[in-house]
Amino acid sequence: MSNDISTAAPSSLAAYVREVQAIGAVEQILETIAAITGLGFVAIAHVTEHSWTTCAVRDKMGLGLQPGDGIDVNTTMCQEVRATGEMIVIDDVAASPQYRHHPTPAMYGFESYFSVPIFRTDGAYFGTLCGLDPKPMLLSTPATVSTLELFAQLISKQLESERVHAVARDELLSERETAELREQFIAVLGHDLRTPLGAIRNGVELLRLKHPDVQALPLLQRMQRSVGRMSALVDDVLDFTRGRMGGGIALTMRHENALGAAFGQVIDELRELHPDVAIVSRLQPGITLLCDIGRLSQLLSNLLKNALVHGDAGAPVTVAIASNGGRFSIAVSNRGAGLSPQLIAQLFKPFWRAPSRGAHEGLGLGLYIVAQIARSHGGAMEVASHDGLVTFTFSMPDRGHAARHGAG
Repeated sequence: MSNDISTAAPSSLAAYVREVQAIGAVEQILETIAAITGLGFVAIAHVTEHSWTTCAVRDKMGLGLQPGDGIDVNTTMCQEVRATGEMIVIDDVAASPQYRHHPTPAMYGFESYFSVPIFRTDGAYFGTLCGLDPKPMLLSTPATVSTLELFAQLISKQLESERVHAVARDELLSERETAELREQFIAVLGHDLRTPLGAIRNGVELLRLKHPDVQALPLLQRMQRSVGRMSALVDDVLDFTRGRMGGGIALTMRHENALGAAFGQVIDELRELHPDVAIVSRLQPGITLLCDIGRLSQLLSNLLKNALVHGDAGAPVTVAIASNGGRFSIAVSNRGAGLSPQLIAQLFKPFWRAPSRGAHEGLGLGLYIVAQIARSHGGAMEVASHDGLVTFTFSMPDRGHAARHGAG
């Protein structure tokens, strides 16, 4: 394939590459499609009569294409998709009467393939969402085909929103149609990835127990961490879906009197993951709280992760948990760059990332979920930034406070 790759997209095509790259979730979209289909190569391409330009790519086959690279459009099936406006899906080239003698599969060495047209919302043709693999794959099931069409529509909506608004990911949520498509995407992500993730997790654990190998142990540990991170992302987006679709964060409320053990476990786990940053915790003893301890532990974990990522590495992160005057509170503080009122106003919006955060770190849902957990408990979040100290405080009514202190 390398003989067909052009040096780079001309300046007139570079704008289309930037359009797609501006979509904050584009990498997650391609990763999800690859996981659903099993294909080693998935891409979004801008296609015209005379050009085929890579705009975003997930390449585990080593084809060498990067955003901005082009190939001869006449050697692609995407040109046929552009001409007809219809998608192409091939499970097995060798078994396909229509495509087994087509020159393109032989040229690029694939057996399974799809190409779905992407239209702008005004009907103009943009390009294709496409993928291929040297092995046959079952792609033509109704569920897979509808999922691929959904992703193409999602990309179309995202392109339109970026063009019209040219603002951060959170403002795109104000577009109702875009939000609905994104929520369908999230539902696909959650349901289709949970089962294979569970299988991978169980398989890694079985290998670790059945075949102890000192040389393989680091690889298995990395795989366990990766599966854990992917599972956390799936949990986050499922929580987001429930919140956006009106269900809210589900709670199991109980009177808890072992807050220290639950919160201590969260703090200890993050100490192990961030051994270079001190975490100082102060937990008021004797608190009994009507709450969902699992969700509050999730809230604390998200706040701590945020502080560890964005705080000064040489300064400790502090956690203060107390009940005073009928209000239970969790406060997490870190030293770091101050937050402006404009920045604070954006923190709890979904799919939003601080400017200091790496472009590919998480989905930008951690603080949004914190706010949803707080709201479900009848509480609230506050953020204070003074003299280089940033503090996130969750507070909620402590209905057992009066009884414990003999008031009333």
